[in-house]
Order: sequence, then structure tokens, then C-alpha cells
Amino acid sequence: MKKAVKIMFKILRLLFAVFVPIAAAVMIVSAVQGYNMHKNAVEKCPPVQMAKLIREEEFVRMKELPEFYIKAVICAEDKRFYTHHGVDPKAVMRALAHDIRTMSPEQGGSTITQQLAKNFYYTQEKRLERKFAEMFTAFAIEEEFSKEDIFELYVNSIYFGDGYYGISAAADGYYGKTPAELTDYECAMLAGIPNAPSAYSPNENPDLAEQRLKQVLERMVECGEITTEQAAEIMPA
Repeated sequence: MKKAVKIMFKILRLLFAVFVPIAAAVMIVSAVQGYNMHKNAVEKCPPVQMAKLIREEEFVRMKELPEFYIKAVICAEDKRFYTHHGVDPKAVMRALAHDIRTMSPEQGGSTITQQLAKNFYYTQEKRLERKFAEMFTAFAIEEEFSKEDIFELYVNSIYFGDGYYGISAAADGYYGKTPAELTDYECAMLAGIPNAPSAYSPNENPDLAEQRLKQVLERMVECGEITTEQAAEIMPA
């Protein structure tokens, strides 16, 4: 048995010695490719121009949004939004550990800024170089805009399913309201949809939408924004 353990450790050391340099090389190459992808993207459309294009549509300012909606989005998507600089290292490491454990690229650890970058500049394709490009662009966006600006650009451009782009269209399309008129329930529902718009559309999949709503409320409880009692009151009976 001891001999077998020694052999196993030798194999593991060999694998580590071989694959760590390979993994590092892949990461470096992907980072360079990602930087070039980012550079080409922002040269064609600098972040300032991106913001101008988004603001040309029906644009909702942060002060016009319910506080509950703002808190719900941040808790659901990026709880360290106000403290990171475009990329959240803790979220990246957590997502990486999950993906290694499940052997699939299910989580990306993307911040709100990264999602804004990805949605405007890049495809949804799960490629390592695209992920690096997204990160570089997120840094560029953070250098250019305030957190309030970034949040506004994000919620005014994301897809909510059923053909609705932006919080104004989603509030009107799903509930016949302006964003300012949304209830806490509606705010939490809309905060959860962009994670998977086709799956969480209340019109197409009401059961899945309510499951996502519950997840958003649970995240708000975890973040200390609401109590479990408040979450229970918001959830439909």
C-alpha cells in the first residue's frame, strides 16, 4: 500500500510539473489574444461612444429607479460592485473553482461592468481569450465612468427576454409601468431575468421566473438588504 501511495505521488508530481507550465502558457497566450481583441474593439468604438449610443435610446437615470431594484440587481449580480475596479478577483476564483469541480465553464464570475462590456462589445461565446478581452474592457470602462454611470448603462442595455432591451422597455412590457412605479416583487423579478432571459421570462416560464425571484430575494437577505420576513412577504403565496 505504501509503495502504491508513493507511486501515486510521483505521478501527481509529474502531472503537476507537466501541466502547470502548459496551463500557464495557455493563459498567457489567451491574455495576449484577449488584449488584442479588446484593443480592436475599443478603437472601433471607445467607451465614451458606447455610452452615447446606449443613451440615445429611452434612457432611465439611476435616480428614477426604485432603490429596491438597484439593491436587487447588485445583490443578484455583483455584490462588491462599489468596491472592485471592474473585475472581482474573489468572484473569479470562486467561479474558477466551481468550473474545475464540475469540469464545465458554467460560471464566469462576471461583474456588472464585465457584463456591460461583454454585451456591447463581444459575443456570448465561452472562450478564454474573449473572457480576457471582457476584463480588459471592463477596466477601461471603470477608468472612464463612475459607478452610477456604469449601473445606468448596464440596466438600460441588458436583455430582459420577450424582445425587451433595457429596464424601461421591460417594466412597460411586463407590467405596463414606468420603472419608478414598480413594486418590490416586480423589481426583484426584473433583477433576476437578465441572468437567463429566455429561461426566466415571466410570460414564457412563470414557474422558473418565480424560482429565480426566490434566488434574488435570498441573495438580498444574504447581503443584509432585507430580512427573511420581508422576503417571505414579497414572495407570492
